[in-house]
Amino acid sequence: MPVSEPDTPPETPPETTLPRRSRRIRAYALTGGRTGTRFQLLVETLISVPQYDPALSDTLMPESRSLYERARVRCSVAELSVGLDLPLGVVRVLLGDLAAQGAVFVHPTAHAYHHDTNVLERILDGLKRLPA
Repeated sequence: MPVSEPDTPPETPPETTLPRRSRRIRAYALTGGRTGTRFQLLVETLISVPQYDPALSDTLMPESRSLYERARVRCSVAELSVGLDLPLGVVRVLLGDLAAQGAVFVHPTAHAYHHDTNVLERILDGLKRLPA
């Protein structure tokens, strides 16, 4: 009785494998060539979603949707960049777009109060009132 070989799927020839896309081209496509935003988004800037809207989430590009979903828990711009494995510049532009729509809240950083002497005086007064 002849022994038949088990059916094995044919191997994909190497020439039919699609080339991997360059991350630079992809980043350019995601941001439309933009590199800046109206918001000052430092690496330590905290981002959150003030009111989650699932309908909005469904309309966003996959990368923006991922940012929107992750920002439901307050986190920094750097954490979002690392967590999604996206370049920091791309994350800043996409977050700027979301912030312009009112989808995410950009929490002020210490840099925002850099020249506000009233805030600096309030901080100094609070420090003076601390017990020694």
